[in-house]
Amino acid sequence: MPFGENTVVAITDEKWGATRRSLQETSGRFAELLSAVADSRAKATVHWSVAETAAHVVTLAQACSSMVGSGPSPEVADLFSATIVDTVDVLNDALLTRYTERDLATLARLVPALADQILESSAGADPTRPIPWLGESQVPLAGVLAHLLNEFQVHGRDIARAARIEWRVPARDAAHFFDLFLVGVTDYGYGHLLDGHGAAPRGRIAVEFRSPYTTPVTMALTDGFVTVEPPGGPTDVRLSFDPTALNLMLFGRLSRARAALTGKVVVRGRRPWTLPAFLRIVRLPS
Repeated sequence: MPFGENTVVAITDEKWGATRRSLQETSGRFAELLSAVADSRAKATVHWSVAETAAHVVTLAQACSSMVGSGPSPEVADLFSATIVDTVDVLNDALLTRYTERDLATLARLVPALADQILESSAGADPTRPIPWLGESQVPLAGVLAHLLNEFQVHGRDIARAARIEWRVPARDAAHFFDLFLVGVTDYGYGHLLDGHGAAPRGRIAVEFRSPYTTPVTMALTDGFVTVEPPGGPTDVRLSFDPTALNLMLFGRLSRARAALTGKVVVRGRRPWTLPAFLRIVRLPS
C-alpha cells in the first residue's frame, strides 16, 4: 500500500525499502573508503581535511539518528530551527566544534554503526511522518534518510578525490535525494529554509524535472514561493537529468557548464534562460 498518497511523489513501500538498502550499503562503502585513506590531513574540501569531512558526516549521522529516534537535544533542535540554506556552514561548524573525534579508524567504525542504529529506529515507522528540519521546515522521514544518504555520496566523492581512490554513486541511489528530500521538503513545507535570497523574480517560473530514475514533477516559483506540482501543465523549462550529476551540480561539485557539456543535465523549454533565476531561489548549500 502506498504511503504519502496526497503528495506529488508517493513514498511507496518499494521506494522506502530501496532507500533503506542504499543507506546501509553506502554507509558500508563509506567506512571502507575511510579505512583505505593514507593521509587524513589531505584536503577533501576547500575548508576541511579528510578527517574533518568524515567527522562532519558522523555529526550528521548522529543528528539523523536522534531525529528518527527519541528526538534531538533542545540545543541541537534550536540550531536546526535557526539554520537556513545560507547559514548551513555555521551549523556545520557548531556541530564539528562539539564533536572532537578525528581518528579515521574510529570514524570508520562509527559510520555503519550509526546507519544500523538509524535503520533499526525507523524499522516499521511511517516513512511519510513529518520530521522538523532546518529553518522550521518539515521533511518526510524517508527524506531524512535520503538526505544522509546523499551526504555519504557527496562527501565520499570529496574524500575519494583527495585520496585518489575510485568512488561511484549509481544514479538509482542518487535519485532518492531528489524524490524524497528535495521534493519532500518543498511539498511538506520549507519554512524559512530559502530565506536570504534577496528579491525574488516576479511572476511564475515552472521547471519540469525528468529522469529515468525519479518521479516526473514540476517545481514552480511564483512570486518567490515554491510549490511542487504534477507534470503536464505549462512549463518554462524542461530539465532532463542524471541524478548523480544533478546532486553534484546543486551542491557546487559540478559546474552547470560541465553538467550541460557532458549531457548529464539537459535544459530545454520555451524559456530556458529563466532557470538561473529559479536556481537562485531553489538552492542548496555549496
